Amino acid sequence: MNDAADEGASAAEGPGDDPDAMHAADLPAQRCGVIAIVGKPNVGKSTLLNALVGEKISITSRKAQTTRHRITGIRTRAQTQFIFVDTPGFQTRHAGALNKSLNKTVLGAIGDVDLILFAVEAGNFTLADARVLSLLKPEIPALLVANKLDLVQRRADLAPWLKGMQERHPFAEFVPMSAKNKGDVERLFGICAKYLPEQAWWYAEDELTDRSERFLAGETVREKLFRFTGDELPYSSTVLVDKFEEQASRQYRRLVKIAASIVVERDSHKMMVIGEKGERLKRIGTEARQELEKRMDAKVFLELWVKVRSGWADDAARVRAFGYE
Repeated sequence: MNDAADEGASAAEGPGDDPDAMHAADLPAQRCGVIAIVGKPNVGKSTLLNALVGEKISITSRKAQTTRHRITGIRTRAQTQFIFVDTPGFQTRHAGALNKSLNKTVLGAIGDVDLILFAVEAGNFTLADARVLSLLKPEIPALLVANKLDLVQRRADLAPWLKGMQERHPFAEFVPMSAKNKGDVERLFGICAKYLPEQAWWYAEDELTDRSERFLAGETVREKLFRFTGDELPYSSTVLVDKFEEQASRQYRRLVKIAASIVVERDSHKMMVIGEKGERLKRIGTEARQELEKRMDAKVFLELWVKVRSGWADDAARVRAFGYE
């Protein structure tokens, strides 16, 4: 009797009746995928990335090709993890070592992704846009992100423009939008999610980027450099982080000491960065330090130097040594 009862109980149990298995079957599957944001310089790619991530991950300025690295921004919403990759604007006018490196970064980013956001200014299409568009592989779905919609005076003019864009490339969908409009950004999430595969997340739910604080420190200084020098300073200037140390402190919860070098190509550029009586360099440092303190939730001591390295942007070995991929 007991053996029979045991056999009956054993036969009645199985994986289909496991409460944990049944609960897991009720849960929606996780989605995760890589989405590359590509386009010519100054179409708002970095602004779009920051809006999608919800925090400032990629620096922005009016200077063309501010973004120089592959920046990954991560946003996890419900069961979907979006891994956005911001890329440098594809350079077609200059063929120096730095620009070749940046273009290589773009090509590497779009080669193995689940979805591409081709960013272009709504209503416009230039030869530079066409050059980037020619890089897209037809087998990877691409969305036409017609950005800066808020600057379009006559919305009726967009219909023929969109029709012409469809003839240029088999876009999966059109997304007229402004990266500054929260409703437009929310809508873009819903569109992107459909193209991401069902698979486990790659990152923890609260991660926002795969870049280190050291990297973000250098980028923050470079953003302020461009912002306070405008068109005076050539695009080839860069920033190297020489020291990034977190030290114990009784006074502060976190204490970070950073030393960075602003690299320019001429003595005249050096004086331009330093400014009269050092005021411009001081302002760059102050603005960068204040932003870093907020982003890192730490007390930051920032020391800046200006160095001249003539012709570095045309020297492939030095471009690599300065951290460009």
